[in-house]
Amino acid sequence: MARPYSSTDTLIVPGLNGSPVGHWQQVWLEDRPESTLVEQDDWNHPDLDSWKARLEQHLSRSEGAWIVAHSMGCLLTAQMADSPLRHRIRGALLVAPCDLKTAENQHPDVIRFGAMPCKHLPFPTLMIGSQNDPYMGEDVLERTAACWGSRLVNLGAVGHINPQSGFGRWPQGYTLLSHLQAYVEGRLASRVLDTDFVGAPAPQAIDLNGTTVGAS
Repeated sequence: MARPYSSTDTLIVPGLNGSPVGHWQQVWLEDRPESTLVEQDDWNHPDLDSWKARLEQHLSRSEGAWIVAHSMGCLLTAQMADSPLRHRIRGALLVAPCDLKTAENQHPDVIRFGAMPCKHLPFPTLMIGSQNDPYMGEDVLERTAACWGSRLVNLGAVGHINPQSGFGRWPQGYTLLSHLQAYVEGRLASRVLDTDFVGAPAPQAIDLNGTTVGAS
């Protein structure tokens, strides 16, 4: 029998420059202090090898962890697909993943993150994106979700889902993670409305098993 979910095994994984005060990930840590920040030695110069090693350190101390990642933290999480500790990841909430080439163009000479990962992930993921993210166009968002095997929820025109686009405390994020956890643990029917996740004005039903259907 699977070990019941424990919130102490929730790892918060930021991206480039970390998550500053006011960022929803920092508020998440305040609201849920049992969650753990995966702290990097150098937030301003992402290095795949060192960042991945730090995440693996956290996973090595857990029987099973949930990941809540943002931006380049999503790419780091995707890079865990070939990690010997990938089985320790019970599921991941991937919020506003960035396109690596776009990030490198916007921040030249600071990112050493290899190639954009494009491999089906061996753990369940729910990807949250937007229509106008400056770090990942909507078409790339959809392709990335398909490549990683992620269920995708598009929040609309909400930018990079960070403080600049109005995301401080983000209660919907807690709901999204709870739905993912319940689905993974078999407590949630596979068909869930986007309105259950985000309260979208134009809901579309999604099937976490892989079938997308419309909602009237």
